[in-house]
Amino acid sequence: MLTGLAPLVSQRTRLLILGSFPGVASLAAQQYYGHPQNQFWKILQAIWPSSPIPSGGNSYQNRSAWLLDRGLGLWDVYASCEREGSLDSRIRQPMVNDFSALLLQCPALEAIAHNGAESFKHSPHTVRLGLSVYKLPSTSPANASWSFERKLAAWRDVFEKHRLTD
Repeated sequence: MLTGLAPLVSQRTRLLILGSFPGVASLAAQQYYGHPQNQFWKILQAIWPSSPIPSGGNSYQNRSAWLLDRGLGLWDVYASCEREGSLDSRIRQPMVNDFSALLLQCPALEAIAHNGAESFKHSPHTVRLGLSVYKLPSTSPANASWSFERKLAAWRDVFEKHRLTD
């Protein structure tokens, strides 16, 4: 059984991005969106062009602080599961995270955006929180049917609705 990552949230989190479950590269690095081909960080940089993503030493910790400072949070719908490889289609015996505890950790939370179809399958759980809920195109390299520009437009639209753009 694989165990996911802890939520990356703060008291200032207004929008929570929910993935499905970290891929092999992300689990190995213990970092959200750790696969170099995943477009997550590239999309954030395009949404916030006036503030470069921190790099260099401690870059993941600095990137995490960078997105938290902007009111964004990260988590996954699954706390644990069995899976070979990184594809969502290979997920077996998933255990869903407890989303109700988020409201205590994130009093400013306005919305949840599901990063991809597997995550969005669990939108009935997140809708119960009484927040706006969105389905975003997956930033995964496996989602090649959407161009970067099309993904960016969808993501930017949600960020603009919650005042999270430059």
